[in-house]
Amino acid sequence: MRIGVFDSGLGGLVITKSFIETLPEYDYVYYGDTANLPYGEKSSAQILSYTIDAVKFLISQKCGLIIIACNTATSIALRYIQQRFIPEFAPDIKVLGVVIPTVETALLSGAKKVGVVATGATIRSHIYKQELLKINPDLEVKEVATPEFVQAIEKDDFCRAEQLVKSYAPNFTDVDSLILGCTHYPLLKNYFRQELPDVEVVSQDEFMGAKLANYLDRHIEIDITLSRERSYRFLVSKWNEHYQNVANKLFPDIPIEETKKNG
Repeated sequence: MRIGVFDSGLGGLVITKSFIETLPEYDYVYYGDTANLPYGEKSSAQILSYTIDAVKFLISQKCGLIIIACNTATSIALRYIQQRFIPEFAPDIKVLGVVIPTVETALLSGAKKVGVVATGATIRSHIYKQELLKINPDLEVKEVATPEFVQAIEKDDFCRAEQLVKSYAPNFTDVDSLILGCTHYPLLKNYFRQELPDVEVVSQDEFMGAKLANYLDRHIEIDITLSRERSYRFLVSKWNEHYQNVANKLFPDIPIEETKKNG
């Protein structure tokens, strides 16, 4: 069985790169639902439907462990998929998200005030605030929706993205940690760190590989089912040359293939 990684677009490739750099021996299938991008401004019903379709597709690709790298899909769909869909449809498959590992990392330094930037849907769900307060009820949390970032990144317009960071950064000068709550946003982490030198910027690409390794160490029953042939496939629901150019920044030797959901 392979490790599947799902995102609404290409941002999850940043997380996949972290996985591959940490655990290169495993087989990975990445699926980006570029045909329905962006998820952040879609309804909860749409996001749930897209995510279920993506999980079905990755199961059809023989993925035994699936990571929903999309923060928006994690916030809206993960609980339903774990508690309702997977037990009935594929009880041997494990599906994980990215929010809990991110929250745990953000609080390691003892932060008393945490900021969150994410898509509109993620912010509206308040999932980060809820999970942060479960660990520290006295924490102060500041959430700001930054939907423009995803479109700028997907268009490879980093000049625009840098200007957007400059415009949002003043909201977070008084926080201890700032969570980049979207898998696209690690591509902007240096801009945030330049604008907020006294704030700990929590970027998912920097710890998700270690978190996955730790999970597999703790769940040997899953680890032993995973194949190790260093096979990597990157699939999208809609291909164009621009997406390939974006992907080449992270994986210059691996082509993106267009595929259709089939399950």
